[in-house]
Amino acid sequence: MKRLRNLRKKLLLVLFGLLMGLFMSEVFLRVIGYSFPLFYTTDYYRGFSLSPGVAGHYQREGESDVRINSDGLRDREHTKTKPADTVRIAVLGDSFAEAMHVPMEQTFWLLLERRLQECNVFPGKRVEVINFGVSGYGTAQELMTLRQKVWDYSPDIVILAFTTFNDVYDNSRAVSKTEEVPYFVYRNGELIYDASFRDSRTYRQRDSQLSRFGRWVHNHLRIVQLVHYIQFTAKLRLTDWRNRRRAQSSPQSQEKTATPKAPLTADDIGIDNMIYFEPQDENWKEAWRVTEGLILKMRDEVNQKGARFVLVPLSNAIQVYPDPLVRQNFMNYIGVNTMFYPNLRLKALAGRENIDFLDLAEPMQAYADQNKVFLHGFGSDAGNGHWNATGHHVAAELIASKLCSQGLK
Repeated sequence: MKRLRNLRKKLLLVLFGLLMGLFMSEVFLRVIGYSFPLFYTTDYYRGFSLSPGVAGHYQREGESDVRINSDGLRDREHTKTKPADTVRIAVLGDSFAEAMHVPMEQTFWLLLERRLQECNVFPGKRVEVINFGVSGYGTAQELMTLRQKVWDYSPDIVILAFTTFNDVYDNSRAVSKTEEVPYFVYRNGELIYDASFRDSRTYRQRDSQLSRFGRWVHNHLRIVQLVHYIQFTAKLRLTDWRNRRRAQSSPQSQEKTATPKAPLTADDIGIDNMIYFEPQDENWKEAWRVTEGLILKMRDEVNQKGARFVLVPLSNAIQVYPDPLVRQNFMNYIGVNTMFYPNLRLKALAGRENIDFLDLAEPMQAYADQNKVFLHGFGSDAGNGHWNATGHHVAAELIASKLCSQGLK
């Protein structure tokens, strides 16, 4: 009996020491400002969305302190009732608009707000730009965001920041092979919202009470966030190592500047690079058809509300890489004569359908060439990925230049 009591005391001491160690670690991580939160939660209409009120340090690409506002926007707080002396601009988009890679004051939409205020295009009015961008969204989710979120704020202008790199295949279940997000599909010639994602195993697991509780625990305990960060970093490094090994062992690794014989499938050149081709595959044709239909539907709904719709295709990293030889080698490798096929196709759509249009890719390429600067990427990965601070600045200037000359026309 005495031995059992001693064993209990030892176990209690061990447990107390463990809890005290965890408590001190938690205090230390909070004192030094460490955080690695989960910024996203499930959404009944859009599959997922930003989680209201979550704040922390983003460090997966670039770096910034991020705070999601009370309505689930990567932005400041905004009243839903628009002040009488205010012109509001809503920005729809994906990770380029969400822009966690840079501090909020460097994002193109906040710079745009300041620039429009300076040019006084709306005399006597205050300009307010509201960001509705969410990483990973395609045009389908952006249309649902317009319906579920944007109209609450009564915008005068709606900008669709279109990422040609992945928005088209994000709109197709057959191409993206993702089940846990909504799509729009054509039925009897009409685009219909497909909510079957709610029945997918992945969505149901993420939306379960257990997963919700897990996200709550994660976002309230820094020690859990640290463990998650270590796991995430280890997995990322392992993936990078495997990719490098595959690239080194691939017989094509030494021939990337040569034109392949038939680079017309995603297996040949990667799914992201299929966007530079006129689609031959039926799935890609349908992805484009749905994408263009979604843009027209968005245009119509904006016009019906008496607002102005502006389609703004963004730049892809290779399109604005500040070395013409690198760009030419890329085109030779995938077998195309231009990297602007998606931008030109969207421009043609805008011309046919009388859509207000501003392409950023070509003028941003000209800026990058003239100034010999990278507009995408950070640190050792300059030239790849998302816009850096310079990219956001150039994009803001280009959009502001158009709006400052046209206003609400």
